[in-house]
Amino acid sequence: MLTPYKHEPFTDFTVEINRKVLENALNHIQKDLGKDYPLLVGGENISTEAKLVSYNPGKKEEIIGTVSKADQALAEKAVGAADQAFQTWRYTEAVDRSNILLRAAAIIRRRKSEFTALLIKEAGKPWKEADADIAEGIDFMEYYARQMLEIDQGKAILSREGEHNRYFYIPMGVAVTIPPWNFAFAIMVGTTVAPLVTGNTVILKPASATPVIAAKFVEVLREAGVPDGVINFLPGSGAEVGDYLVDHPKTSLITFTGSRDVGTRIYERASAVQQKQSHLKRVIVEMGGKDTVVVDKDADIDIAVDAIVTSAFGFSGQKCSAGSRAVIHKDVYEEVLQKVIAHTEKLTVGEPTSNDVYMGPVIDQKSFDKIMGYIEIGKKEGRLVAGGNGDDTKGYFISPTIFADVDVEARIMQEEIFGPVVAFSKADDFDEALAIANNSEYGLTGAVITNNRKHIRKATMEFHVGNLYFNRNCTGAIVGYHPFGGFKMSGTDSKAGGPDYLGLHMLAKTVSEMY
Repeated sequence: MLTPYKHEPFTDFTVEINRKVLENALNHIQKDLGKDYPLLVGGENISTEAKLVSYNPGKKEEIIGTVSKADQALAEKAVGAADQAFQTWRYTEAVDRSNILLRAAAIIRRRKSEFTALLIKEAGKPWKEADADIAEGIDFMEYYARQMLEIDQGKAILSREGEHNRYFYIPMGVAVTIPPWNFAFAIMVGTTVAPLVTGNTVILKPASATPVIAAKFVEVLREAGVPDGVINFLPGSGAEVGDYLVDHPKTSLITFTGSRDVGTRIYERASAVQQKQSHLKRVIVEMGGKDTVVVDKDADIDIAVDAIVTSAFGFSGQKCSAGSRAVIHKDVYEEVLQKVIAHTEKLTVGEPTSNDVYMGPVIDQKSFDKIMGYIEIGKKEGRLVAGGNGDDTKGYFISPTIFADVDVEARIMQEEIFGPVVAFSKADDFDEALAIANNSEYGLTGAVITNNRKHIRKATMEFHVGNLYFNRNCTGAIVGYHPFGGFKMSGTDSKAGGPDYLGLHMLAKTVSEMY
């Protein structure tokens, strides 16, 4: 009997022993930096001449590791291996598949400081953010293992006299998992183990910026007992390998987290029926957000300030849930703005070598240039009141940036920047604030800071986002507590970490037997 699920606790780095453990882990992993990691196809480790190189974004000359890069021939081999393995894995008992997840979670838990240290290095995550990322990955494994045992019981349906009817779920086939770099462990783990535990086989194409931590996790899955061909590790370019896997007639399921442009392109490509394809592909996509923190006139100002700063600048704003828009009632606008500026100016930025660093680098040169470009746009669309500076000489560092008095239709209010930039707009009343919050093409997360119960009820019904938070920040969803997924162009609202998520990876089947 499993204990009831509860989320993995976060590490308190104000405790000296906890700091020492992570410092030791950061020193320990130095010996592994620069190692080469092979592909995994059908249980075979394959090294190629072409490589993906992973760099430390906070110290860009430091190589975290190199990973072999697949081509279309290897992609075809991976699909064949996954399809062959599916013929036996699909019949593996659910309890055995769940136990693999539980064993993998236990391995990661024992090596948590090592994985946290690697995430700090490879993704440039501050200590607190990296620790939470690893904890969330553990949560996905623990939660989905328990969910699968429940789903395996099927659902009750009616039977007539002389008839026995059953309703249960079966796996779909070969799943292609394409995770993002920003939650390089948590989302990568969640989108990999969900199809695995439901009986599908997986081809994992990791994010090109963070492939090493994905390679390390695949090693853990193998250690935990995943058979040959059930998990295949296939780094490669989106144009060459990604499209090939999405288009392949034997692909049954695609799960993707990333940009709107790539997500909609995958959605469209997957809808085409290829030659020798005997099914319609299922697509799970999460494509980002332009998330708003609304502050009402009767809000607790200190809560509002903390919510805006945390939502906007946690992990340098590189979250689909990041609060990149602050819509403030005119009566408290200036007070909130000034206090947010004061709070922001105290934030530390640098390579996260200690817990004292609040904001690390952005992920790479492309992101740095994009964000700095938006800051230039913001200078024309609003009033720069904090930050606006960038330095990419040693790492990709951008100061937390605030623009005030921005028009609600401005580009920095409408387009996803994916960096430490927040735009402030003023609302005459709560109705207008909600209207502004809803005027984006995205609908992922939002926060409302208010003590007005009438306004809480109104926002509950009218703020059109998949995850809505009152009197707190709009980031930091916890598996099993805040099922995560958004509306509109934020994706298919798959609600990762929730009770409905695993069902998206399966087919419901009705069996009726007469006596």
